[in-house]
Amino acid sequence: MAYKIMVQGTMSNAGKSLVVTGLARLFARKGYKTAPFKSQNMALNSFITEDGYEIGRAQAVQAEAAGVTPEVYMNPVLLKPVSEMGSQVIVNGKVVCNMKAKDYFQYKPKIVPDIMAAFNYLDQKYDIVIIEGAGSPAEINLKENDIVNMGLAKMTDAPVLLVGDIDRGGVFAQLYGTIALLEEDERSRIKGLLINKFRGDKSILVPGLKMLEDKCSKPVWGVIPYINIDIEDEDSLSERLSGNQCIGIVDIVVIKLPRISNFTDFNVFGNFDGVSLRYVDNVKDLKEPDIIFIPGTKNTIKDLMWIRQNGIEAAIKKANSKGCVVFGICGGYQMLGDLISDPYNTEEGGNARGMGLIGINTVFGGSKKTVQVAGRLGKINGIFEGISGKEYNGYEIHIGMTDRNSHDDICQPVNISASHNNVYGSYIHGLFDSGDIAFTMVKALAGRKGAGSAAIKSFNYKEYKERQYNILADAIRDSVDMDKICRCMGMEN
Repeated sequence: MAYKIMVQGTMSNAGKSLVVTGLARLFARKGYKTAPFKSQNMALNSFITEDGYEIGRAQAVQAEAAGVTPEVYMNPVLLKPVSEMGSQVIVNGKVVCNMKAKDYFQYKPKIVPDIMAAFNYLDQKYDIVIIEGAGSPAEINLKENDIVNMGLAKMTDAPVLLVGDIDRGGVFAQLYGTIALLEEDERSRIKGLLINKFRGDKSILVPGLKMLEDKCSKPVWGVIPYINIDIEDEDSLSERLSGNQCIGIVDIVVIKLPRISNFTDFNVFGNFDGVSLRYVDNVKDLKEPDIIFIPGTKNTIKDLMWIRQNGIEAAIKKANSKGCVVFGICGGYQMLGDLISDPYNTEEGGNARGMGLIGINTVFGGSKKTVQVAGRLGKINGIFEGISGKEYNGYEIHIGMTDRNSHDDICQPVNISASHNNVYGSYIHGLFDSGDIAFTMVKALAGRKGAGSAAIKSFNYKEYKERQYNILADAIRDSVDMDKICRCMGMEN
């Protein structure tokens, strides 16, 4: 059996995922085979495992930090919101159906065996399992049939670390209030408190920590500083979606769709000096970018209607007519075509006129395609001809078949489609992380503006991510009492 620890938080985005990621890297560096586990994740950023199963992107990132291959057992239940009231329910990596929140609440007890089977698999295979909660354990309206916080801690008999976010303010109330709302047997599972995202002089915080320990009867095991790191985010709470709007030598815009998914596809572009990566959801902020990306979405037709109604579609077409490159990924690729048909009511039903920028038609229906892909890009025309023949790795997640409707260049079914006016589309998530594809694209955009190749410097994205994991792990090692964490797990540090 594996050693185990559970990380819970006082709220969403308190830092649970990052703490799990940092601990996973720390234990992996000590030689332990470590697995992340999140019984139920709600996120639109997902990942496809080697055997074609869909899990939350955060668990794939945590597995990468631990140096292990992502497996479906690391996230047996994934909820992908499709509306304000319901989500697509994915169990053991495959779609079950769409459910309203009330129906899913009643359905949860049926998937407990799946959750425990996944955990038991990891428990037997790995040395350490780090379990991540969701939201807050003190959401008292949701405690019945809980499968992700204290209910899961009981099922797995895991000791718990409780994380609070001081950067948002009110961290003492967060931690004290959370513990106060728990039952006594639940409180007993909490072994230590962590305060996350602290800025400033820790000595000023010390008196408050002592009072907190006295009131909660729980020790504070660490104050983690605010760390300036770049690790992939779990969902649309990400700060990068509302970040810097300054214009660089090369200006890249990603349309911030209401139901945006897998926006991590574009993270690599934000790491080049001289490149601005901006997420835009209104016409006035579009300005004059060099390239506009239309990302993946959980509801292609609804988000297509959204960009049409708020004028973004017209602005994209106008920008393209003036030379701006347009590139759609997954749902964004489908939007660029002539027609989207939904005969089986997979999304909205009926037909929707596309943007007409590339000669393709898409029909929704059948099962969701979830597969990893790899190979070499075919011949690419236009400004991005330099990426022709380059090796790529990625994955596809989509419902819908797309066919050519004109003489536009379609290189391969899973490759890149291109029109005559520098409009591109692909189903491949993770495409730009491969090799120097992103660098070649940025260099081409800079060259068109006369900036020259020296203006953009290349870097190894894989090595960059490894450095970020180590920075996070070092910060946790230096600010958290790892001896006490290890002892509560029944192991030596």
